Amino acid sequence: MPVALSLEGVRAGHRGFVLEIAALTLHRGEAVALHGPSGAGKSTLLDLLALARAPEAAHSFMLMPREAAPLDLRALWAAGEDGAITDARARHYGYVLQQGGLLPFLDVRANIEMPLALLGRSAVGRVRALAVRLEIKDLLHRMPATLSVGQRQRVAIARALVHMPDIVLADEPTASVHPGMADTVMALLREEASAAGAALLLATHDPERAARQGFRLLQLIPDPGGAARSVLPA
Repeated sequence: MPVALSLEGVRAGHRGFVLEIAALTLHRGEAVALHGPSGAGKSTLLDLLALARAPEAAHSFMLMPREAAPLDLRALWAAGEDGAITDARARHYGYVLQQGGLLPFLDVRANIEMPLALLGRSAVGRVRALAVRLEIKDLLHRMPATLSVGQRQRVAIARALVHMPDIVLADEPTASVHPGMADTVMALLREEASAAGAALLLATHDPERAARQGFRLLQLIPDPGGAARSVLPA
């Protein structure tokens, strides 16, 4: 499978905590489940992968978009090219938050279309196709407050995928749903990201469930000596 994102020799810090990544490669169409104990650095890694946090050091940090030249993110950070980083995040990333993260003052259709609007694009057919696949086509006129937790997660998945991103990240998207819905959310994320040709990385406290759904497991290992440090081995 083609590579979507590749990191090597990366270190990131946050409030005295240090995360060290020996190497990480995400391929298009694959699903990866990130796990580890609380405080192991899952949120730090997600922020780093989402380009919301710059690394303290990196030997290599490359994004390989489908329809554009490879982006040397390490070089962009080093040069202070914040605008280019922001543009890369908007164009090439989709993000699913724990509770969906929908904007309460926009209806379902407008929430789904938001990434397209930020890019100055329109894709009515794409919105409808995702709504049909995710069984939310009859909810497009509804407001988020009128939806169930499971419905909000489906809308969030559609929003994360509507602009055909290269990378889809999900932060504990099953934490607030019952076990049966957790299976559904994981399966939908995996199927839809694969259909879009995106690499999917999901943070979870339930690696066994993710493994049953066909995710490759990726474990953060805290320092056994008790230091505020975790390692993602190669």
